[in-house]
Amino acid sequence: MLYSAFILGLISSLHCVGMCGPIAMMLPVDRQNEAKKVIQIITYHLGRLTAYSTIGLIFGLLGRGFFLAGMQQKMSIFIGIAMIVVVLIPEKIFARYNFSKPVYSIISKIKSTLGSQFKKKSYKSLFTIGLLNGFLPCGMVYVALFGAIAMQSAGSGVLYMLLYGLGTIPLMTIVVYIHSVLKLPFRNKIQKAIPYVAVVIGVLFILRGLGLGIPYISPANMSLFVQSSPNCH
Repeated sequence: MLYSAFILGLISSLHCVGMCGPIAMMLPVDRQNEAKKVIQIITYHLGRLTAYSTIGLIFGLLGRGFFLAGMQQKMSIFIGIAMIVVVLIPEKIFARYNFSKPVYSIISKIKSTLGSQFKKKSYKSLFTIGLLNGFLPCGMVYVALFGAIAMQSAGSGVLYMLLYGLGTIPLMTIVVYIHSVLKLPFRNKIQKAIPYVAVVIGVLFILRGLGLGIPYISPANMSLFVQSSPNCH
């Protein structure tokens, strides 16, 4: 299931360009020294990957708890259904509710700190910008977190979110170099493809939970659990 994280990140990076693209365009990088600029961009991405990995650790631990409780398969099915439902519900319905209201003050502080970092040009500030950027609310990150919580361990949760972050890097890097590389019509076409990709990944999680005995896609129920004696056929 880990490869789905990278694919989701790669496809959803079009969404990232619209939401976080302005942050990437405003990065305080050295426009004259190309080598230094590359290192600065990498530092920014390392900050984002650190944020994603941290969140993945938290949700991976939750997933580990479900696994130990024998709920892993049911959770995988539930999360797959949740992924599909989230992308099928019109965005305007979600707009009626402020899901971030309970943590609004925290988000405000993150945005305030993020804004102050653009005035600096140190590697520390670039890493901080990426770190705070990764913690900002994002619908596609929430979808990826469904995948992280469906993993069987904290390490797998971290790896899932790390791969998701790596998938967003190519396009987010291009944006820094060429602001107008992605025209609106093209972005709109890719945006329309994002829900289909999320649905496919959701279906994969459902198949995984069903334990149909399909190699790599839907392992048999017995192979999902650690046993005291081998399960031989």
